[in-house]
Amino acid sequence: MREKTVYEKLAEHLDHGVLIGVPISPSGIEILKELFPGEEAEIALRLPLEQKTLPELMKIFPEEAERLGEVLARMARRGTVFTMARPGKERVYGLLPVLIGFAETPYWAGKDTETARNLAPLWLKYREEALGKELARGTPIVRVLPVSESLRKESEILPFDIIRSKLNEISYLAVGHCPCRQIMRYNGKGCDHSTENCLHFGSMGRYIVEQGMAREITREEALAILAQADQEGLVHVCDNHQGQLSTICNCCGCCCIFLRTKKELGLHVISSSSYVSQVDPERCIGCGACATRCPVDAIALNADDISVVNGDLCIGCGACTPTCPSEAIALVLREDLTLPPDLSEFLTLRYKV
Repeated sequence: MREKTVYEKLAEHLDHGVLIGVPISPSGIEILKELFPGEEAEIALRLPLEQKTLPELMKIFPEEAERLGEVLARMARRGTVFTMARPGKERVYGLLPVLIGFAETPYWAGKDTETARNLAPLWLKYREEALGKELARGTPIVRVLPVSESLRKESEILPFDIIRSKLNEISYLAVGHCPCRQIMRYNGKGCDHSTENCLHFGSMGRYIVEQGMAREITREEALAILAQADQEGLVHVCDNHQGQLSTICNCCGCCCIFLRTKKELGLHVISSSSYVSQVDPERCIGCGACATRCPVDAIALNADDISVVNGDLCIGCGACTPTCPSEAIALVLREDLTLPPDLSEFLTLRYKV
């Protein structure tokens, strides 16, 4: 039996103790080769996923101790190692997972780099080979947040569905460019939607700003980005739990890995919001605007030119509502309402041992 390569071992290392693993496949190995060149693969193979200080890591890497800080800083700039300086405490380091992690870090800055170009076709292949099924393993890691203005006035608005209140809970906000849209454009596909609308909060936001991958923004700027996303018909996608958010992506059906995997592979990789679109047939004029904007093809015109919503496909994003000229469509609470889990339950459901 042949000995496993360092990249096969690294894939196994990254496939445990995380929310999203790295199942081995040909394209997955090529991705790791691009992101972890030379000695960085050997370092990553022994680097814990949990965060450690440099003195703690020096005990794990005695032979590399003198230059370990330099190597980790280089890996942090590359986007494979997380690092954070905590007030009054020593800086910590930890190996980033694939999502949210090194799948996105080459793209958040929005720069045209050789690494970004090389990785783009590999990510599409990896989704087909292994990542799509990994995303569908157990409870989805992401959930749809609805456009608040699309809710019917009589609907109860659940606290975790109100974006503005979510932002008020967050102390640090940053924005980067959408990785999915850039990957699709590198592959000659994609769309014309704006890209600088990937919001990150807290420690992850601080990390990517520190590494030059994003910029810090105010709450007002974040709300303006979300409002622009609403106008473009983009879907607000966030962490699938009731704890504090770490990210809000603004996704399109043609590029987003989660929406595309749901449509194209039929896999359950994203949880719907607490709502579903509902059409008032008396007000519908059959223009088809809602069907055009639906990111998951859940709306179609029937024989009478009235919009009909497939509730099983609808993700409750509300993208269909802003451009309806007769205000015939809105979001209402689902009858089969399922609340997102709290953070501890989510980690238990999703954690891959």
